[in-house]
Amino acid sequence: MEYLDTDKNMNLSPSLSAHAEQLLSACRDNKIKIATAESCTGGLIAGCLTAVAGSSDVVERGFVTYSNEAKSEMLGVPAELILRVGAVSEEVSRAMAEGALEHSHAQLSLAVTGVAGPGGGTAEKPVGLVHISCARIGGATRHERHIYTGDRDAVRMATVETALDMALDAIRAETAFA
Repeated sequence: MEYLDTDKNMNLSPSLSAHAEQLLSACRDNKIKIATAESCTGGLIAGCLTAVAGSSDVVERGFVTYSNEAKSEMLGVPAELILRVGAVSEEVSRAMAEGALEHSHAQLSLAVTGVAGPGGGTAEKPVGLVHISCARIGGATRHERHIYTGDRDAVRMATVETALDMALDAIRAETAFA
């Protein structure tokens, strides 16, 4: 699957652009601001959202927390938690999402941590393993575990697409019961 349309000066593919626009529209309709906390995607989720004109009324901020220290310093993820379970884990992903809410003025956050490759994988945490979490003020933090295939770019872009869908699903689920 192609994620960038290189004929248009590195604009998003129609698929990712549509996902971003849908999420931004749902946030706008529900008066929700969003923050991202990204490790393995290195800011691609925030970049995807801000590639859409007019996104500044929805995107509150993005945290690129590639190192363990950044996760702790910027998001408040306990260093002990990272040492105990590893940065690529459900627990750290959830803590990142919740920390993004605590350290921003957003009502919704997305967090991703994983092994994009090509190296760095282990038997327990293979290349392509990504943990994605979505937190919402007043709601439960959602988590998904995925193992993506392909090269580094494919893993990272699939993560972006899944994260955008996850946030949109979280908004739809919350508004269905409102």
